[in-house]
Amino acid sequence: MAEYEKARMERKRVADAAKGAGKPKVGGHFDLVDQDGKRFTSEDMKGKYALVYFGFTHCPDICPEELDKMATMIDLVRSSSGSVMRPVFITCDPARDSPAVIKSYLAEFHPALIGLTGTWDQVKAVCKAYRVYFSTPPTLKPGQDYLVDHSIYFYLMDPQGDFVEAIGRQYSAERAADIISSHIGDWKGELDRT
Repeated sequence: MAEYEKARMERKRVADAAKGAGKPKVGGHFDLVDQDGKRFTSEDMKGKYALVYFGFTHCPDICPEELDKMATMIDLVRSSSGSVMRPVFITCDPARDSPAVIKSYLAEFHPALIGLTGTWDQVKAVCKAYRVYFSTPPTLKPGQDYLVDHSIYFYLMDPQGDFVEAIGRQYSAERAADIISSHIGDWKGELDRT
């Protein structure tokens, strides 16, 4: 029991540190469009935990690997905690990632994934809010293929929309799901389980 309480206190420390004074806020208001062309805002993430990943559909290797991992995480968290998490993919490449492109791409990974895009300014603003670095080549010709350099983290947000923890590539899907499920288990507020 002492070991469980020690682990719970460490998770609380991590979550509280993300909200502390003097720390840059991660997350915030955004207004984008989902893979079905419907408006989706940061308010739509509230009520459940949200697991947010930034990437792009033309990514040759890292994004597919991380989305495969995310799919496993979704299933593991659902198995241990129920339907209490919204998995969200936000593009860093709105020029190529239309709602239809994102819908087709995400269908390869998991049916629960919510894909979001918007204008370049909207995507830049949400990336800034989440402290996500992204960069496209400065000189592109129409139709030219390119890669987007970007941060590679899963951002766990609580049901009130507050940042909890960034989960990096060093974690397996199983370990990441354990971290998420532990935070969910510690939650004392209301939680949408539908």
